[in-house]
This record gives sequence, structure tokens and C-alpha cells, in this order.
Amino acid sequence: MRTQSPATTETGARVYGVHQRSVIRGKVLRPVAVTALAAALLTAAATPGIASADSSVTVPKAAAVQDRPELQKAIQEFVDAGFAGMQLRVHDQRGEWAGSAGVRTLGQSAKPPTNGRFWAGSVTKTFTATLVLQLVAEGKIALDAPVAGYLPALGLDRRITVRMMLQHTSGLFNYTGEDYDDGTVVPGIPATGDEWLENRFHSYRPEELVRLALSKPARFEPGADQSYSNTNYTLALLLIEKVTGRSYAQEMQRRILRPLGLKGTVVPGNRTQLPGPHAHGYYRYQEAGQQKVVDISRQNLSLLAGAGDLISTTQDLHTFISALNSGKLLPAPLLAEMRKPYGKYNYGFGLFVQDLGPNCGTVYQHNGSPPHGYGALMYSSPDGSTTLTASVTWVDEATRGPAKDFPTLVDRLVKEVFCGGQDRPTVSAQPTNDRERSGK
Repeated sequence: MRTQSPATTETGARVYGVHQRSVIRGKVLRPVAVTALAAALLTAAATPGIASADSSVTVPKAAAVQDRPELQKAIQEFVDAGFAGMQLRVHDQRGEWAGSAGVRTLGQSAKPPTNGRFWAGSVTKTFTATLVLQLVAEGKIALDAPVAGYLPALGLDRRITVRMMLQHTSGLFNYTGEDYDDGTVVPGIPATGDEWLENRFHSYRPEELVRLALSKPARFEPGADQSYSNTNYTLALLLIEKVTGRSYAQEMQRRILRPLGLKGTVVPGNRTQLPGPHAHGYYRYQEAGQQKVVDISRQNLSLLAGAGDLISTTQDLHTFISALNSGKLLPAPLLAEMRKPYGKYNYGFGLFVQDLGPNCGTVYQHNGSPPHGYGALMYSSPDGSTTLTASVTWVDEATRGPAKDFPTLVDRLVKEVFCGGQDRPTVSAQPTNDRERSGK
């Protein structure tokens, strides 16, 4: 397929490139030419109406009757900007509100389910960091101990500590590729663009991803700088498995999903299908001079193991981030460490710390996006009482399509929920998604 211009992340980092040429290319779903209807759905000229609180979702009685036109307007703005669909869930002093806008499938009128499943992307990093810190609380891991002491077979630089791994200060090469300030590009696995499309069903092992990263020069000396790298959190997955003797999926189920009742959240492994109701994401490309659109709701996210591979729902993300910030998952001293901003990203352990300005306060957040077509939002007040969780879908492409407007739209939405719509200066500390390095 054609060489695409590099896609950028929230901090401008490129994350895709050429994997070993022996990689097995996945079977691509039969592309569908863009019809007039599908094209119209991507423009503001044909945007479906909004579904307000969905009666099929179990919510407090107050939530079912409240009218939140400001939230309805905010999610409609995403659709007007070209996103195919959005589902939003807000918990605040007024109760719970859930709504959706746009469509779940191109060419059909049904709106996205307000608690449908989606690929959550780098939201996963907050879950992974929480697992590591629970092991710290139990004395099985030390934050300032070398990661190499727990995983000697990898040959890691012994200066890299668990803290550096969680804060993205390890310097480890990002296995989804790196862009350097001097314009140098070092490719990694096929993580975005047309090359990813051909490989989207390829299965990766976590150790394979980390070893690929270790075969490349480090971005900087351990602790000398900060650079968002998916490698850090796939390495954290291997650390969790080594220390516990159980799989990452088992530990996630045992420590977080089951205790919190997160029945809609799944560690998919090599699973490619979103279970249950869900909105569809798409990818658009050129072939023989014609535009083609592929439904990419089926994909293998083992390429972001521990860093961006969870399947979840807006309800589950609310329950998780609220429980985390209200102190139900970690001892207070470790929660404080997790939420302490560090470096140029204001990044703690799996959380961005975002100051929304005077009279508005701080939120703790992590957004995410797998390679293409899906995005997730997860924001919380310091006490967990106010949360915003959401998922968006769109017809993506190598240049990201309407995703260019994503930061502005998110900023407005966050201010509406946490600042009462006050006009605050934009504060963007997070890479926009996972290539984020997308998320992200």
C-alpha cells in the first residue's frame, strides 16, 4: 500500500512504521466504496439528532428525568465536526446523565448505545498503573527498585526504576515508533495508517513488543527526560505477571474488574470482536483512485498489550475512575504518588494531572485511542464525585480526519462538566491519543 504522511499524536510523536518484513499480514475486510449517504454522514449537513438519557440504562431515578441540554449540545458538536457517533456519561451533583449522538453504523439511523462496548485505548494505562501500585502496597514491588531486578532476562538498563517506567521517564524506545526533534523518524510496528490496516489482525506477544523496543537506541538516559512510550506499560504488564505468577488478565479480573463489578470491561488478548452492542469505527483510504471505507470495529489490539488494549464501557470507566480517586483501590500515600504531576506532561502514574484554572480546579484524566476510528475519555474530580466518560467513533484515515478537532471539542466538553461552561484557557497536558503517541 502507499506510503502515508506520518500521523501525529497529542504531543506530535509519530508511532507507526515498518515492522519486521516477515510479519504475517492479516486479512483485510472487504472494503466498501463510500456511498453518497455515508459521505453525507461525515458532514454537518446530515447529522442525526441526539438521544438524551437512555431508558435502557439503569441509572438513578433523578437521572432519568433531568434535562441536560448543555450536554446534549456538547456531544452534538462532535457529530457536527464530522465524528460518526458519540456516547457520553456524566456523574455530578445533579446525578447521572447518559446520552448519545450520531449513528452507531454508517448508513443506518440507530444512535450509538449509551453503554455500548468500545476499544478504550490508553485509558488502559491507568488500570495497569493501579495494578502495579497495588503490588507496591503489598510489598511485592518497590517503586524505586530497578525493573531489571524483577525481569532479569530482558537485559534492561539497571538504572530504569519502576517509578521511571510508570512516569514515562525510562527513555525506552516506543515500539510503535519515535519522532525526534531533529526530524529523525525511527519506525516500530505497523501501528497506524494503511500499513496498520493490512496488519490489524496480527497477534503480538508482550515480550516481543518489549524486545523490539530494546533492540532500538534509548530515546534518552533513564530519568533525564520524559517521553510517552507504550513500551513502559507493556513492560509493566510483564512485571505484574512475573511478580504474581498469574496472567495480566487474571490479575485485572481478580484485583479490579471483579471487586468493582466491571462486567463490561475485558482484557481481550487476541480477541478481535467487540462483544454486545457497540458503535462501529471506520478507516478510509485510496485504492486505484477511489475512496474505500472499511469497518474496523474488528481488530487485534495485542499490539498495545497493557498500554491500550482494554474493551470497556462508559459506565465501567466511571465506576473505576471514581473508585480510584475516592481511595477505594489504593492506600492514600500511593494514591497521592499516583496523582503527583511530573515532567512536561504533568503525568503521574497512569494519570494526567490537568489544571482547569481558577474557580474550576484540577481533574485527573487519561484519554485514549487505539490505532484508528475509536476514542475514549475518562476524567474525574479529585474526590471522584464528578466524572466524565465517553467514547467517540469516526471514519479515520492516515491523516486522522476529523480527529484534528478532537482537542478543542474535548476542552469545551470538559469545561462544561467541571467548570459549568466557564470560558477557561485551554490546558492540554496529554498527548491526544495512542498513537499518542495515538488515545494517546
